[in-house]
Amino acid sequence: MLNSNWAEWVGYLASILILISLLMSSIAKLRWINLVGSILFSLYGFLIGALPVGFVNLCIAIINVYHLAKIYKTKEYFRILSINPDSEYLQYFLCFYQEDIEKYFSPSTLKIDKNSVGFYVLRNLVPAGIFFGEKYGEDALMVQLDFVIPEYRDFKIGKYIYEDQKDYFLNLGYRRFYSHPLNEKHKNYLLKMGFKEIIENNHKLFAKTISSDKN
Repeated sequence: MLNSNWAEWVGYLASILILISLLMSSIAKLRWINLVGSILFSLYGFLIGALPVGFVNLCIAIINVYHLAKIYKTKEYFRILSINPDSEYLQYFLCFYQEDIEKYFSPSTLKIDKNSVGFYVLRNLVPAGIFFGEKYGEDALMVQLDFVIPEYRDFKIGKYIYEDQKDYFLNLGYRRFYSHPLNEKHKNYLLKMGFKEIIENNHKLFAKTISSDKN
């Protein structure tokens, strides 16, 4: 009876994980969660003697592993594309993702003009991210917007901006970034990107200093 109950809970957990995976907008997250769910479902099938369930879900797990390996091994193409603040596409982009943007950035602080540092990040020629920064002091940028569309939230674009494109900012005269996270998820993202929590003028900020790899 104990083994039967244990197997039943494995089946419930597997079902929940597979259901959650279908709610993921990120393909990588979907594959990872679905992989765990399919492994548990395969185990559940073998535990209760339902061999078709066990074997089919084992095959699904192998398929997930294949696609995850493909995701992480495929070389992707990233590129910065400058933004014209008056462009019609920019307004469409901001309007389309407005609700999602407002979860991480305050629209009241977003001032897009010709003095801002702004660009799209193309990922395999898809406009997958957008960045805007406003001059803050002599050599720093206050990050007003650092947004990635849901399908591409695997930190690769963030790494591309803050690590791979360091010389882009240094050539413009900026060597520090500042940001005000609005929630824990944004805070965790900044920490992952190398920002550190500081106190400046009695205000809590997150800051990151960069230097050229050539130095």
